[in-house]
Amino acid sequence: MRVFRSFDNLGNDARGAVVAIGNFDGLHLGHQTLLDHARKIARDLNAPLGILTFEPHPRMLFRAGEPEFRLTSADDRITAASDLDIDLFFEAEFNRDFAAMSAEEFIERILVNGLGVRHVVVGWDFCFGKGRAGNVDLLREIGEKSGFGVTAIEAVTHDNGIIYSSTAIRQALREGRPQDATHLLGRPWEVAGVVIKGDQRGRTIGFPTANVALGNHLRPKFGVYAVELGLISEENDETVERWIDGVANIGVRPSFGGDADAGLEAHLFDFDQDIYGRRVRVRLHGFIRGEQKFDGLDALKAQIAADVIAAKEILGKI
Repeated sequence: MRVFRSFDNLGNDARGAVVAIGNFDGLHLGHQTLLDHARKIARDLNAPLGILTFEPHPRMLFRAGEPEFRLTSADDRITAASDLDIDLFFEAEFNRDFAAMSAEEFIERILVNGLGVRHVVVGWDFCFGKGRAGNVDLLREIGEKSGFGVTAIEAVTHDNGIIYSSTAIRQALREGRPQDATHLLGRPWEVAGVVIKGDQRGRTIGFPTANVALGNHLRPKFGVYAVELGLISEENDETVERWIDGVANIGVRPSFGGDADAGLEAHLFDFDQDIYGRRVRVRLHGFIRGEQKFDGLDALKAQIAADVIAAKEILGKI
């Protein structure tokens, strides 16, 4: 998959694609259904398959100061897309100038002149342009004049009637329901980052931890989770991942005075390597309990021991 952040003077091999447009936060099963439709059209037209998305997420520009909400970082979204057999990944810089473009200008500058799209696939409620003035009807109207087709996909629902959406996934995570998030994503939700040095209190009580900053990831419900930690390395020009079971606390550690921002601390089972500075992925598989404040270290140690047992039971069923 090739990644483009500028659409000026694209080569012919990067133009004329069938392009799915959206924020694609999480690249969940609803997004994947839309991409499946786009893939079939691309196959029928003998055209490459592309994604057009925006960075930063428009919500970060228009609603700055709100709690973190992203399911995937920009880099992780690209990684997820590369696993879905996408040919071209177009990432537009979403700034004030971009947001000020009219809907008509967006179509002309980005879709027609920039990407030279052959067909566009969007969700049924897709809006675009300044003030979200553009919609599917306008896209179809101008597309017919400009020589590209438009397909709008209806909302995709889970067996239980819940719509596959980033909003539903965020709600599940904030309520401590990672399994429900997994059903909507099609994979466990994860936090990716670099292992940083903490205050090493866990090591002193027999439960050393790998600490990962949450960055701009959504803050799930604070508490203890059964997790897998993936160690990422490059071997013989290939990316290799090793997955290790563990138990993690996500929160502000009230037993130690409370931190200014939430973090993730993962205790890994049967593992004692030094992984400071390593990039990892931490997958949430099950919520065990909410974050608590303990009166002393003995009570904390006893609870962590119980958490380890609970995590192993959850992970043993995967």
